[in-house]
Amino acid sequence: MTAPFDPSPSDDPIELFARWFREAEDAGLPLPESMALSTATADGVPSSRMVLLKAFGPEGFCFFTNYESRKSRELMANPRAALLFHWAVLERQVRIEGRVERVSDEESFAYYRTRDRGSRIGAWASRQSRPLPDREVLENRVAEFESRFPGDEVPLPPHWGGYRVVPERIELWQGRPSRLHDRCVFVRDGSAWRMERLYP
Repeated sequence: MTAPFDPSPSDDPIELFARWFREAEDAGLPLPESMALSTATADGVPSSRMVLLKAFGPEGFCFFTNYESRKSRELMANPRAALLFHWAVLERQVRIEGRVERVSDEESFAYYRTRDRGSRIGAWASRQSRPLPDREVLENRVAEFESRFPGDEVPLPPHWGGYRVVPERIELWQGRPSRLHDRCVFVRDGSAWRMERLYP
């Protein structure tokens, strides 16, 4: 049986998330860093997709993408987002909501250079979210950029980089028997966090 989740109002929700994330990794879950990212247009039409968490800390939660993608266009028009982690085996969810900002070019490049060469070429070749006539067009673009950048040094594309979700609300959800789940939400209050429990 899962132990009750009983945080203190003085706890830091980022540190609690870090502990849960380590436990998801230690449990051997596939892609514990996968998260649903929800954005919305300027007039509030939502969309969601799965992305990968690549860094997190007191400043926020980072992911990387094409700045010309649908998600990026929506974030430009409405710079707020929601993240959802779901670790089913551990009966845990984490919901994060907040404003969104671009990370620096230095941060984007530091992550970009850790990707394998094929993924770096792909960042140049993909016109993410735009119509693709057929697969051959994409393969031809990959070949074009492989020829343009023959060595391992593939520069950072100007249309590619990271975003940081700066959290204003973090909810940690722990499954319990009879659907009487533990739900604790932390809401940003100036430089501190305010905690309250929610009914399941």
